[in-house]
Amino acid sequence: MRDMTLISRSLAPTFRTGLRPLARHWAALLGLAVFLVAGLAVLDDYGFHADELLQRQNVKANLNYLANGDLRAFLSAVYVDHDKFYGMAFEAALLLAERVFHVADVRAIHLSRHLLGHLLFLVGGLAAYLLALRLFGNRLLALAAMLLFLLHPRLYGHSLYNNKDIPFLSMFVIALFLTHRAFRRDKISAFALLGAAVGVLINVRIMGLMLLAAVPALRTVDLVFAQGRAERKRVLLTTGAFALAGALTTYALMPYLWGDPVERAVEWWTTLSNHPHQAFLLFRGSLIHSARAPIGYLPVWFSITGPPFALLLGLIGAAAVIAGGVKAPRRALLNTRRRFALLLVGCFAAPVLAVMLPGGNIYGGWRTMYFLWAPFALLAAFGLQWILSAFGRRRLRAAVYGAATAGATAVVISIALLHPNEQEYFNVLVDRATPEHLLTQYEMNDWRMPTRQALEWLSNMPDLLRSASARAISEPDGFQARNAATLPNAAQARLSGILGAFRLGGNEWPGFFGPALHRVEVYGNTLATITWKRDYRAVHKEALGRERLLDDVFDVHQMDGALALVKEPCAPSFLTKTGARLRATPVSVGDLPSRWRDRGFESRYYPMGWFGEFFDGKCAALIPLPDYPIAEFSIEWSPERLDEAEARKAMQRARDEGRLLARASNRAAYDVYLADGELAYLNESCDPLETERPFHLNVFPEQVGDLPEERRERGFERFHFEFHRTGAFVDGGCAAFFPLPDYPVVAIQTGQHTEDGGDLWYAAELLLEPERRWMEAMARASGEPVARGAFDVYLSDGALIYAKEPCNEADTEGRFFLHVTPERAEDLPEERISVGFDNLDFGFFPNGALFEGRCAARVALPGYAVASVRTGQYVSGVGEIWSAEFAVGR
Repeated sequence: MRDMTLISRSLAPTFRTGLRPLARHWAALLGLAVFLVAGLAVLDDYGFHADELLQRQNVKANLNYLANGDLRAFLSAVYVDHDKFYGMAFEAALLLAERVFHVADVRAIHLSRHLLGHLLFLVGGLAAYLLALRLFGNRLLALAAMLLFLLHPRLYGHSLYNNKDIPFLSMFVIALFLTHRAFRRDKISAFALLGAAVGVLINVRIMGLMLLAAVPALRTVDLVFAQGRAERKRVLLTTGAFALAGALTTYALMPYLWGDPVERAVEWWTTLSNHPHQAFLLFRGSLIHSARAPIGYLPVWFSITGPPFALLLGLIGAAAVIAGGVKAPRRALLNTRRRFALLLVGCFAAPVLAVMLPGGNIYGGWRTMYFLWAPFALLAAFGLQWILSAFGRRRLRAAVYGAATAGATAVVISIALLHPNEQEYFNVLVDRATPEHLLTQYEMNDWRMPTRQALEWLSNMPDLLRSASARAISEPDGFQARNAATLPNAAQARLSGILGAFRLGGNEWPGFFGPALHRVEVYGNTLATITWKRDYRAVHKEALGRERLLDDVFDVHQMDGALALVKEPCAPSFLTKTGARLRATPVSVGDLPSRWRDRGFESRYYPMGWFGEFFDGKCAALIPLPDYPIAEFSIEWSPERLDEAEARKAMQRARDEGRLLARASNRAAYDVYLADGELAYLNESCDPLETERPFHLNVFPEQVGDLPEERRERGFERFHFEFHRTGAFVDGGCAAFFPLPDYPVVAIQTGQHTEDGGDLWYAAELLLEPERRWMEAMARASGEPVARGAFDVYLSDGALIYAKEPCNEADTEGRFFLHVTPERAEDLPEERISVGFDNLDFGFFPNGALFEGRCAARVALPGYAVASVRTGQYVSGVGEIWSAEFAVGR
């Protein structure tokens, strides 16, 4: 006991010394602890957003690409082509956490992802505090900067579920902290760390390039004003360390860049000004295109969704910083603090101006630009400091702090009142009193987040659930089912099996889907509605007795106040991956809603999965017509598909003019034809559900050099395509079409996989021109063979010809080995010199052809002088089938 007392006394000073620095920051640590406790308390109040599953799929595609290097599979795995430009740094960390802690079920994955995203947001708040403390040397101002960063209702709400935009915001403020630290320390290690952080930032969003450009620009100023050779050398070395670390980190974390870093980096760069994702947006009561947003789009959204006191402080701070820079430019460039303040102004103003320029693409309010809050919150702290310095008296300064505290309290109250819909916050600059005003003026229902709230209400309605269980239950919407899986286990159990009986809609077409059972509302605006799901079997039956208006991807029938869309046969993907855009022109333009009148027509997009149902191999959907008289309407399908008439013509052309490459081997398989450079897959009685399986296709070129560089080592190019995009149901059968690449093709392998990775059907080594290939090989097989075995081997024009007659497919299944010994060992590749011969093993296809019971294959020898060759065939697990050895002497 005495020893323990002595040890505790000896360690006490050490503990006090270690805790003393933390004690000075007790207010910030207490604030972060409060935020953490609050976040943990409400973490379970949010569901999946529309992109969350896609983000996980994207990082898995990146990791698979790392594992197998298959670029084609990588590009076909991501949701849309531009998703390859979203790096994997943060998502890979989330996936790693899942694996380390063995997180498996949907609910646990959902909570872990959201918790880690929120923790990163709080770390961003800590970085804002530490940065402000270095800038101002005042803990109260530093605490204010942290609160300004964290207390933004929209950002706080997004921090609890948005793992796309909030991580970039958080990492941006961390990178700003490391920028200030690097310039203060002026050491290679500090700039290298900053470069790595900026590389991670760029990996999350390409907008991080802003800092990759800003830091060297500031170092250029340092170089200009450097005194002496040693100082200039230090500037150059630190800048080089920053640039190298940034480039290497960016490259390492972006697998897509690895194959062709220069060309793909340029392609990535173009997404800054021409982002592939485009949409129609509601702004000030008008529908606008995201690529043609008005100049005021971003400034207005930023202004009407930010806390008013923070916006005021930020404007004052920015004005004070700019005024100081104009008044004393040299001092502003050389003073670390003043220069950093100008950097904050640039980091805020440059992206805003870039988006305001013609051609800037922005969507989702200002969700993609949330990172602007990092420099703006710090500028707001500068504004608060300027006000405090202007009011020198202690009482006035206390009044300023009191006003700031009142502003922060108002934000906390707003968050509490709106929870869990903080993301829909609008400030006093917008009329929130009129229930319909917001809904008809600005975008709401961000990422369909209120879906979970509606499901939670439904799970607590036992009588309603019991009545639902007696109805015919269909498959639930995937988004709806994923959100249900985020509920507590007891709620999940109550909802199990009955989700398909209900429809969760948005705020449009009230009453169209039946009486509302429950509404989720914010500011009096309906964000989600629960109704009974319509009986689509009855819709299908009734539609067939009505007039058919269109015969297209879906047959369109006139109904009472709606259009019925039916398809038979049909697969689920024709609903889940199809959308219809209805364009309706009224008899009188005055009947249009105000936001459509300048166009003269109304255009609405209807995802078929939300408005329809798949059952018994059929699809039926119902979309509402406007309630005013219509002069004419048209429907466009997304994505564009092959209609039945086109498919029927292509099928007939393939059978009449094409060549049959493979006949269906079983009921699920397809006859494969080649016609006019296009493959046609035909099945006269296919199962619609089996069309859900992606098709795979390996293409072997005549010249390996025709392949993309990253595929040349493998020797073939791999494609994946889906029936719902390239196929059609025709007369009870299926037809799918896929064009071959524009280089000469020797052979293909194709088929479909089952869910467990097996073969639903498979057609291997389909030679496109077997007769020509056989004749070309045999034309060179002159004279006596240089070796005999299962195949006769001829030497001709620097190549070996393998010939066999009679021959069948079994003879071609064994792999050929080809060991070449050179006259000079130094001609061998470096890794083969110690072995003494070159290994050129190959498969019969696509090097050979089987034609009318005769086989011939041709393989070129290396360009160096060859002394001897050993060749033959072997089967894995069995060994050599035959072998032969002969001298070449050339």
